[in-house]
Amino acid sequence: MRCVIARYPFDLTKAGVLDLMKGITPETVTGESVTIGRRRYPVKQVGEVVTRQDRRDFSGGEVTRAMARLGFTCHPAPGAEPAPAPAATPVETASALLGGSTLLGGGTTTPQDL
Repeated sequence: MRCVIARYPFDLTKAGVLDLMKGITPETVTGESVTIGRRRYPVKQVGEVVTRQDRRDFSGGEVTRAMARLGFTCHPAPGAEPAPAPAATPVETASALLGGSTLLGGGTTTPQDL
């Protein structure tokens, strides 16, 4: 598969990536990662090995997209889950309990609602 990483074209195959990463010890995962074989590698480490370029020359997203297109399992950064919805204020909670209109979900109250 042809992909562009750091403005350079590469012809990558799943077997080729597996072969290149064979024998490479995974670094500690602190951001996005990809599972290659039975090991989980940081995407920047994979990009450095596969492209032979410095990690600062490409983004993790470029490597993640290429690895996903090759069929590898990619993982978001730990703790990158979306933030939960903000909790209702006491006024919104009381209004909802009394059957009144609420502002939950970012809505607005008009004079007709009151």
